[in-house]
Amino acid sequence: MAGKRDKPEEIVLKLRQVEVLQGQGMAIADAVRQIGVTEPTYYRWRKQYGGMNRDQLKRLKELETENQRLRRAVSDLTLDKMILTEAARGNF
Repeated sequence: MAGKRDKPEEIVLKLRQVEVLQGQGMAIADAVRQIGVTEPTYYRWRKQYGGMNRDQLKRLKELETENQRLRRAVSDLTLDKMILTEAARGNF
């Protein structure tokens, strides 16, 4: 059964909540349980989003979107080039 997926903004907020709870003296395991995730999920999130603020997260999403668009453009151009070179050889 698929679980709920948190948005990156929510993940950053939850990571900050854990930091605050740790600062208040709570153990990591208890703090992670309080935000409603498992410890492996917390450590994966911390590795991916740790230290980011909202502006950096917004910029990351913009760059990922642009990167995806550029990859599609390159693959389309590569396919066009392959078709043209094959047609120029006369192998059709």
